[in-house]
Amino acid sequence: MNPSRLSERVQRIKPSPTLAIDTRAKQMMADGIDVINFGAGEPDFDTPNFIKEAAITALKAGKTKYTPVGGIPELKEAIIAKLKRDNQLAYSRDEVIVSVGGKHSLYNAFAALLNPGDEVIIPSPFWVSYPDQVLLCDGKPVIVPTEERDGFCIRPEMLEAAIRLKTRAFVLNSPSNPTGAAYPRKQLEAIAEILVKRNILCISDEIYEKIVYDGFQFVSIASLNPKIKDLTITVNGASKVYSMTGWRMGYAAGPKEIIQAMTKLQGQVTTNINSATQYACVAALNGSQDFLKEWVAEFKRRRDFIVKAFNAIPGVTCFNPQGAFYVFPNVSAFFGKKIGDKTILGSEDLAQYLLEKSHVAVVPGTGFGAEGFIRLSYATSMSKIEEGLKRIQKGLIKRPYKFIM
Repeated sequence: MNPSRLSERVQRIKPSPTLAIDTRAKQMMADGIDVINFGAGEPDFDTPNFIKEAAITALKAGKTKYTPVGGIPELKEAIIAKLKRDNQLAYSRDEVIVSVGGKHSLYNAFAALLNPGDEVIIPSPFWVSYPDQVLLCDGKPVIVPTEERDGFCIRPEMLEAAIRLKTRAFVLNSPSNPTGAAYPRKQLEAIAEILVKRNILCISDEIYEKIVYDGFQFVSIASLNPKIKDLTITVNGASKVYSMTGWRMGYAAGPKEIIQAMTKLQGQVTTNINSATQYACVAALNGSQDFLKEWVAEFKRRRDFIVKAFNAIPGVTCFNPQGAFYVFPNVSAFFGKKIGDKTILGSEDLAQYLLEKSHVAVVPGTGFGAEGFIRLSYATSMSKIEEGLKRIQKGLIKRPYKFIM
């Protein structure tokens, strides 16, 4: 098709590199190739049975019809209770919207808030969809690179320097995809002070809030004080914490007029999300959260292994994440060097080499706005992590390195 027949909007954006890698890896596996896939951020645990049973009960009871656009009252109440219980945040039903995943909630927020040319500050490394969603909504992503030495967190002076006349919002992702970096309260207080002073909205993506390690205390930025709460759209969902990636439930909470605008927009795009999913998520939010202790302990065990394994490779440094289930090793030491018959020019070359020669799928850092790095998800079994790291070490240094555990 002639590209001129497509909208300028769709031509601004790129396909998701994480989905592209995942699709390629799965195609290779379908072709009979043994690929270790570290691409997609999808927990390998099954959705807890009590959540699935709630969906089955809802289906049997005929809960298969349209629901209110922004979510059934029972789910909104469960979200309100969760935000009060876990995050010390008080909202009413008209300050909450349920959408088709956290990604949809984020898109709704950008679409409801941005006018052409409005700027959104996004620290890098960033989740791949933030800049493209801003572009889809006629906004301008302003990328502010962070440093590994700063724990991949934006410094207050960097945020201040990035604010201009057209700045509309700041995207906060803690714990972060792809780095696993998380912001402690003191850093959030400094960020909140700047946003309040400059009247900048905060879109806070908190999808990994429950997956934190080593006693890290997660804090919702909106809970710091009433002024920053009035400027914050808090986004969360069920996909990561409850291993419900395919169920598609995300939600946002924020100022009434913004949530109403997001709901009006959603009413013209998707209407409600899957009805059975909503009843399942009521059970998820209101039910026991004890299973998370075991899940997080297992994620930590995997994190400890994979971080040490990467740091055992000469020239590689690997940041120790405080949350989520990703590592983001710095592999720039291999750039410009020849491995086998291939010269590695950047992270995309390295990812392609590892997929083709080592049969390991990783995501290049370019997709996250951070050349020099690759991302691996450790939301997979320890046996696959061990095998995958052996292949990576052998592929990069031509001999397996002894793991230090």
